[in-house]
Amino acid sequence: MDYIGIIGAMPEEVAQLIEQMEEKEMTEIAGMKFYDGKLWGKKAVVVKSGIGKVNMAACTQILAGTYKVEALINTGVAGGLYAPINIGDIVLSKDTLQHDMDATGFGYEPGVIPQMGQSTFYGDQYLIKKAKESCEEVNPDISVYVGRVVSGDQFISSDEKKKYLVEQFDGYCAEMEGAAMAQVAYLNDIPFVIIRAISDKADHSASMNYNDFEEQAIVHTIRLLRAMFAKI
Repeated sequence: MDYIGIIGAMPEEVAQLIEQMEEKEMTEIAGMKFYDGKLWGKKAVVVKSGIGKVNMAACTQILAGTYKVEALINTGVAGGLYAPINIGDIVLSKDTLQHDMDATGFGYEPGVIPQMGQSTFYGDQYLIKKAKESCEEVNPDISVYVGRVVSGDQFISSDEKKKYLVEQFDGYCAEMEGAAMAQVAYLNDIPFVIIRAISDKADHSASMNYNDFEEQAIVHTIRLLRAMFAKI
């Protein structure tokens, strides 16, 4: 894995990574700025995809087709679903699916992509292992979990929706992009991992907590990524 693509949905999720890159060149494609260079001694492309699954899918395909990266990492923040997870903790993607994919009118289960053959996409075991080891080393003040990341074009901020995502999908955290990256990675046979720091509890307090804890969540993620790059 000598060439890694790192995607964040928002500027603050990638700004520090771009600052720390060396020998970087920026190319704008489809309205996205791709920074290609060296990150902590490893060849990498860092890009802000924009929010939502369509932006993420387009961004991932560019990394796969144009840059031909050998691994994909989606980094950012998410709302916690699994009860033991606290704000500030990190979730790594055991697997991921789109919780807002709904073809139940055609007889499919919620989350199933019609005629796709696969709707749950699995994170790479090697990347998960190295990310977990790294997090435990550099972020001893928080916990790291390996579980299901559920994605949809919705900001989850209600107790009812949170309960549904836990009961229906066994989600550990909810966000708006990861499963789209995972599906494109699967189609292009590229290993991936989603790394999400918990900024809120995806309930009625989500909007307030998100603003308060986003910055610290990103600090934990940057530490993890730097240690992880030294291992892979």
